[in-house]
Amino acid sequence: MKTKSLKKDKVSVITLGCSKNLVDSEVLMNQLQHGGYDVQHDKWNRGRNIVIVNTCGFIDRAKEESVNTILEYAEAKNKGKIEKLYVTGCLSQRYKDNLEEEIPEVDAYFGTRDLPRLLKTLKVDYKHELIGERFLTTPLHFAYLKISEGCNRTCAFCAIPLMRGKHISRTIEDLVNEAKNLAAQGVKELILIAQELTFYGIDIYKKRRLPELLAKLSEVEGIEWIRLHYAYPAQFPMEIIDAIAENEKVCNYLDMPLQHASDNILKAMRRNITSAQTRELIYKIREKIPVLSLRTTMLVGFPGETDVDQEELKNFIEEIKFDRLGVFTYSHEESTRAFGLEDDVPQEVKEQRAAELMGVQEIISADLNQQKVGKAFKVLFDRKEGGYFIGRTEFDSPEVDNEVLVDAKAAYIRVGDFANIKITSAEEFDLYGEVVE
Repeated sequence: MKTKSLKKDKVSVITLGCSKNLVDSEVLMNQLQHGGYDVQHDKWNRGRNIVIVNTCGFIDRAKEESVNTILEYAEAKNKGKIEKLYVTGCLSQRYKDNLEEEIPEVDAYFGTRDLPRLLKTLKVDYKHELIGERFLTTPLHFAYLKISEGCNRTCAFCAIPLMRGKHISRTIEDLVNEAKNLAAQGVKELILIAQELTFYGIDIYKKRRLPELLAKLSEVEGIEWIRLHYAYPAQFPMEIIDAIAENEKVCNYLDMPLQHASDNILKAMRRNITSAQTRELIYKIREKIPVLSLRTTMLVGFPGETDVDQEELKNFIEEIKFDRLGVFTYSHEESTRAFGLEDDVPQEVKEQRAAELMGVQEIISADLNQQKVGKAFKVLFDRKEGGYFIGRTEFDSPEVDNEVLVDAKAAYIRVGDFANIKITSAEEFDLYGEVVE
């Protein structure tokens, strides 16, 4: 009995991890599509004979998810469901030799900067003329814009420089060109991402150029919102805040991961800032733009962290009242500066501390949301789900922040459009509203 062969030249790209990985997948998929491949993202369909897994290697849970995903598709290859399996991204960059030994079913492993080599393996020529073009996987009205790669910071807990290398900025011209291409596809919101936004331009222009980049991007027709993600707090350049204030299209939003508020832990983490300096910075930012939404992340369970350190962090969060906050538990990563320290905080204690902080943030968020009731906001709508149109204000980023819900029975809103919404009620992390003229 003859078996039906799988169709050729069909690729499924699976993306794990952060938005920076997602951009890498979008660039890869665009190159493959122009090379004659039928490509799709994060889907498992019959007829896909090639799978590329773009992995994350940041912390233990992310590494575990990446390995499990590779194993899932390796099993599919063993069963004849796919013909070729390739692995790229951060995990592959960091653990290539181990992976080759442990999961030999993978046809080839590639690192974070091996795009031309990956394409060559698939018999596709890397097309330089496609720089700035991507196969969008996000809803068409917003897209991530990666302005730089890598990081020069030396945080003790972080493995990113091991996987992504040193900081490399892209030119203003390339980024503006990409923004124009995205706007032509219907993108209205650009989310600027980098491991360290404030370093932008130092390597190629010999000075920080983020404010100038924001001004140039604001000139792109069709772009209505520009959002900033991942700014390092030490020696933070206040001209970035001036640029936010001066450019109407730049959202009153800043994602600044602070990681901790205890001086002992900040020093051990090599964050180059004290708790007092952090407070001073936040107060200066809020003095310039009182309505700015400040998002941060905290890291609990770092080696040597005590109950006293946790209490300092908790008090800091209660004092500052961040608009948005996320908490991660420390992961003991090989080859980082912290790996030589004893991972002496039990996992259950890490989880308890994270839950305690999120409990504090839940109360803060509920109070801040209640203050929005009765006010109207410009909202960009991302999707329709469960009888509601769901969108975001300029103070919220996709997937990680608060959302605005409008009853689909009461109003029709086209996904990807802006609407003025009056907030009628609020919960801890969600707002409910109605359309107003």
